[in-house]
Amino acid sequence: MSDRTTHWDTVYATKGEAEVSWFQDSPAISLEMIRAANPDHDAFIIDIGGGASRLVDALLQDGYRALAVLDLSANALQKAKTRIGQAASTVDWIVADATTWRPTKTYDVWHDRAAFHFLTDPRDRAAYVERLRSAIAPGGHVIIATFAPHGPEKCSGLPVQRHDSASLSAELGPDFELVEVLSEIHHTPWQSTQAFQFSRFMRRRA
Repeated sequence: MSDRTTHWDTVYATKGEAEVSWFQDSPAISLEMIRAANPDHDAFIIDIGGGASRLVDALLQDGYRALAVLDLSANALQKAKTRIGQAASTVDWIVADATTWRPTKTYDVWHDRAAFHFLTDPRDRAAYVERLRSAIAPGGHVIIATFAPHGPEKCSGLPVQRHDSASLSAELGPDFELVEVLSEIHHTPWQSTQAFQFSRFMRRRA
């Protein structure tokens, strides 16, 4: 196990679903951006660092049929599977680090809420983008949400790299066109606030 895997497995083994700061009962902005990307219900959608997020529940309820959730923590994914029940068998659950994972298919939508900002080492960010580039089809969409420049400097005891749409554009490179930016003040379960930014990009067609 890597240090990152150990950390997140411990978090999800010791805390309940609503005992983590990033918990959302309804992932409204993520859903809004995925719908704005206009994928049909057979589109391949992957949630990077999805953990025990309820996004996959909402996408299943919307009728999407080709969903994948990737996370470092098997404990996190098991919590989501247990919550979803029988429908979990239709989802591709991937236990992997997004910086070392080898995608075996291409996706129409790549969604990441609060995973990328934990990559404080430029080499890890470059490795992540390399996987993203191999996994996103031309015309596909990338949605990345991170702490905004005025957001927290740490989360779950770990330092984060805060971003805005310009810094994310620089990380992804010129093949990805910025098409939408939204801001969110997230209220944690204990009613503190965290400033997030959501950026949606489209991979340019050759």
